[in-house]
Amino acid sequence: MSQKERIIQGGEELFLTAGIKSITMDDIARHLGMSKKTIYQFFKDKNELVVALTRKKLQEDEEQVSGIISKSANVIEEMINMMKCSEEIFARINPIVIHELQKYHPEAWKQFQNFKSGVLIRTLEELLEKGIKQGYIRPEIDVKVIARMRVNQVELGFNNSVFPAAEFNTWKVQQQFHEHFNYGICTLKGYKLLNQYKNIIEE
Repeated sequence: MSQKERIIQGGEELFLTAGIKSITMDDIARHLGMSKKTIYQFFKDKNELVVALTRKKLQEDEEQVSGIISKSANVIEEMINMMKCSEEIFARINPIVIHELQKYHPEAWKQFQNFKSGVLIRTLEELLEKGIKQGYIRPEIDVKVIARMRVNQVELGFNNSVFPAAEFNTWKVQQQFHEHFNYGICTLKGYKLLNQYKNIIEE
């Protein structure tokens, strides 16, 4: 692993658990056992490090989503696996990271938005179209509308003014959204298969 990759990884370990704002470049240098001067050779400030880290995470997420799709037997299995995958991602992230990214790091947030409108919406549109062909998803849904609704719903779950962190568990909100979405788009055939997978997971 190169020094630059080590710095990005060190930033990730600290940011994802403690949030971005409270972590300084000094903290990262201490965490990695290297001088701050070395870090500044690669990143001119914390914002530049956050942007590089966001790019890396989004690339990993894209690869993970592609992996899930290629390994799943049908659209219902894809949706269940994607939910498990997001559960793992959210379990590692302190919800404050999302708020801070939005508030203090507009460039990194824009990357996230571009990923959302590009990769995520496109993937979901394809998944819905495939599900309609397989007979698991209702043919009358407009895939363009529903894909956009679903992707923006995820962001709504992180909106602190709608779901204050003191009152709501961020992951439970996302789980409710996901389940509501899954059952809302299914045909009867899809609904039965969804229940089968759910029972296997819960057992």
